[in-house]
Parts: sequence; C-alpha cells; structure tokens
Amino acid sequence: MCSNPLLAPEPTVVGFVLVPDFALMTYAAAVEPLRAANALSGCILYRWWHAAPGDAPVAASNGLSVAPDVAVGAEPPGADWVIVCAGGNPSDFDDPALFAWLRRLALRPGTVIGGLSGGPYLLARAGLLDGRRCTLHWEHIPAFRERFPRVEVVRALYEVGPDRMTCSGGIASLDMMLDRIGRDHGPGLAAGVADWFLHNQIREGLSPQRMALRQRFDLRDPRLLRVLAAMEENLESPLTRETLADLARIGVRQLERLFRERLGTSLHRHYLGLRLDQAHRLRRETAMPAAEIAAATGFLNAEELARAERRRQRALSSPLRGGAGGGGGSE
Repeated sequence: MCSNPLLAPEPTVVGFVLVPDFALMTYAAAVEPLRAANALSGCILYRWWHAAPGDAPVAASNGLSVAPDVAVGAEPPGADWVIVCAGGNPSDFDDPALFAWLRRLALRPGTVIGGLSGGPYLLARAGLLDGRRCTLHWEHIPAFRERFPRVEVVRALYEVGPDRMTCSGGIASLDMMLDRIGRDHGPGLAAGVADWFLHNQIREGLSPQRMALRQRFDLRDPRLLRVLAAMEENLESPLTRETLADLARIGVRQLERLFRERLGTSLHRHYLGLRLDQAHRLRRETAMPAAEIAAATGFLNAEELARAERRRQRALSSPLRGGAGGGGGSE
C-alpha cells in the first residue's frame, strides 16, 4: 500500500467501453473496487475513462445513463486495460467503427483488452479472441460456442491472460478486479477492498458461475442431483429415461415419482423445458437456421421443435393445462 503519494506507482488507466443496455451491476462491480483501492491506499492507483458507441450518453439496462468522456476512434488518455461491458443480447450489436477501434487499441504494447458479461461476445466479433480462452455469462455460452468455434470457452467466473481478460459479469466482476488489485498491489489491499464491500470470500477465476444444483432446486437427494446434472450436459442428444434411471441407480417409475414429489413436474417435462430454453437462447443470439437449432437441442427437425414450443406456450397460458411447470407435451 502507498503511504507517500510522491512514491506512488504510475496509475493503471482503465477504459470502460459501455454498450447500450449494459448491466449496471456488472459495471459497478468492476469500477467500484478501483475507487476503493485508491481510497484505502491513499494513492491514485487507478484512473478510468468511458467510451460508448455514437459518443453519446449510454443507457444501462435499468435506464441509468453514463456520459462518455472519450470518443470512439480517438486516442485515449492512456489504455492499460480496455474493458467492454455489454448485457442484454450482444449478438444483435454490430458497430464496425467500434470493432476497428478495439483492434487498434489491442495492438498497443502493454494494453490488455477485456470484456464483462456479454462483452466477450463483442471481442469475438472484432476478432480479438481467436485461438484464446475466454469466459462470458452462462446464458450466452451456447450461442457463443456455435458462432465462434475458434475460441475456447470455459465456464468460469473470470479468465485472465497476458493481454486479454474476460469475466462472466455480475458480482464476478468484483472478484476479477480483486484478483487484479492483489496482483498489482498485494493481497492485503485486495482483502481490504473485499472487506469494505462486505465480500467475505474472494473467489478464484475457475470457480463455477452458477449456483450448485442442490441450491438451485433446494435438493439433497444425490440420485436426483446426478440426473439433473446429466440432463443439463446432454441437450443435443437427450438421454433416455432408462439411462437417467441407471444414473440414479433406481427404476424408471421410481425416478418419475421422485421428480413429481421433489420437483413438482415430470422427468419428461423438465428435460423438455431445458431443451426449449436452449433453443430460445440460440434463436435469440445466433443466426442459426431453425433446422440447426432443432438439431442442437435434440429435436428431429424444425417442425418438431415448433410443435413443442407451441405446446409449452399453450400450457403456460392456461393453468388448467399444466401451468408454468415446464416444457409441456405428451408424457
């Protein structure tokens, strides 16, 4: 930590590129630790600037706007880290001028290019992640993998390399910045910043993004947990009821009964719901044809997928026909 401002190191300059509909929590969890590090150390260890497409105030997903102070395409006042923060549906965003600017900044010696939440999607669109490892928000991963096969995706909180850093977003932005503060200025300052924000555990980058299945479903039954994990990992080639029952080491009828008693739905409906949710994400975030989306989610063809979606929509709109409990369809 810095006791004498005259001996303080040269500040790290961080540029935040905010894309319309960016997630405010993700951005705040990235910039606030930098402010706290300055305050706790008594030195200016970090400075930051903002840029946005169109060089106009940019609205977050909750409507709050941030005014940019650096124009896209201009020479910024330093750029040790340039971090793109995006949310919503990053696959719809296309700005050649911004992508070209990011590529130019990436060529600067010592500049690290980063992305938060959906930001890595835009880095990949700009060609800045080819042949590299990255992470991004779990909701965007299926479509990202389909669209950018040359990028290695890890389901981690954050991934930091020599000249790239990516983060899944949300509170994980805080963990990534604490990691960077610890690397730059020691674990004591990182721990102090974490304490200031009541963050009592600094998570490692490879920590899982999503809550454990037992917490998500409030379950302790290892049989059901094994089956639920297998379902989520096998959407393109759905496992049979018999295979799932074998994983649970019980019979099919007993497994069906456990689903109804513990989850309030059938095995078929839960599994179908997972596949339909995946199809929805792929349709929203990619330009994949309907037939490819169907194949990627375990349906024979686009017509079968469309029928399943219509059945679920009818079930959702009519409580008497199954309510909001899952995918619908015949058992």
